[in-house]
Amino acid sequence: MALVNEQFLKLSESYLFSEIAKKVNTFKVIHPEAKVIRLGIGDVTRPLPSAAIQALHAAVDEMGTEETFRGYGPEQGYRFLADTIIKHDYEAHGISFDPDEIFISDGAKSDTGNIGDILSKDNRIAVTDPVYPVYVDTNVMGCRAGDLQEDGHWSNILYIPCNAENGFLPALPRTRPDVIYLCYPNNPTGTALNKHELKKWVDYALANEILILFDGAYEAYIREKDVPHSIYEIRGAKQVAIEFRSFSKTAGFTGLRCGYTVIPKELNAYRFCGEKVSLNHLWNRRQCTKFNGTAYIVQRAAEAIYTPEGKKQVKANIEYYMRNAALLLEGMKATGLQVFGGINAPYIWIKAPRGLSSWKFFERLLFERHIVGTPGVGFGPEGEGYLRLTAFGKYEDTLEAIERMKTWKI
Repeated sequence: MALVNEQFLKLSESYLFSEIAKKVNTFKVIHPEAKVIRLGIGDVTRPLPSAAIQALHAAVDEMGTEETFRGYGPEQGYRFLADTIIKHDYEAHGISFDPDEIFISDGAKSDTGNIGDILSKDNRIAVTDPVYPVYVDTNVMGCRAGDLQEDGHWSNILYIPCNAENGFLPALPRTRPDVIYLCYPNNPTGTALNKHELKKWVDYALANEILILFDGAYEAYIREKDVPHSIYEIRGAKQVAIEFRSFSKTAGFTGLRCGYTVIPKELNAYRFCGEKVSLNHLWNRRQCTKFNGTAYIVQRAAEAIYTPEGKKQVKANIEYYMRNAALLLEGMKATGLQVFGGINAPYIWIKAPRGLSSWKFFERLLFERHIVGTPGVGFGPEGEGYLRLTAFGKYEDTLEAIERMKTWKI
């Protein structure tokens, strides 16, 4: 008989955002007249940059003639896009890479989840708390999490609290992990680490032979000068860190699906016997076996966002969202709520008033103001008592949401 991977049975019945969708759909059935403003799931609302659209059309035309048709592409991604990424995302910050250190994918979510394929199930994992749920759930699937405890923690995962009390700055763990997930600018809290704080983590990893999995999906939203755009701006990071990037929130590619992962060739992990093994080599082997590459037309669209016109269009969309973030940040503060984030990231992290739980705050916001947020507890135990709003909604909806909040007796 066929047996299942029982680790999947340890997971909650539905993914966080699926549960939110169910609750919102139920509300709409009961209140069909209500105009619901969705500021929960972090999907974008602005159209693709026109430079990307033009590149898509041109690439589609190429696929229609025998001379320029392309079938299977390289699993690692096309050289034209890897070279463009290196030039604009890294050399612009004084960082050099070879093209075979860049792996084009269908998004950071896939790669942050799949990276566990090349890591032993015996690794001790550390995550900041609250945290993007994919990091934890994929380690449950990969047999690294242990068992779910009554307090919401998994027994074999090391949680590093990030809350208002410590200024959302994670402290270096006293118990040494093998792998640490860091996401900065952070989803869900919207906070960021400056160069001094990030250097602490790189130095800690170097001293303790720890692998950092660094999710930089929101790098394009950084505003403050002392916040690094890449972990590789820190000396020594190439020896300890893998970086994940995404075009989803940068250029509106949530529907196209494209991102990339950087694995330096000098980055190693170990066999049980102590022998060093290149993670770049292992990831390349994994991709060649389990991934057929990102579509050619999508990679041409991604390349186009780095043109002068593409950069202007991407910047305009980011400014649009960050204007929403500034409005939400100030608008929620004006209601008397304790609010964080919104400066270097398109997320607003709100402390629930009067000791409300995350889900209770979510439900009151939905039923009394017809606004959808994301319950903080869905991101981990330290998220209990918080709620996340995103700046990816329409400008007009953002303004209306703020107006609805002004008259809310919380």
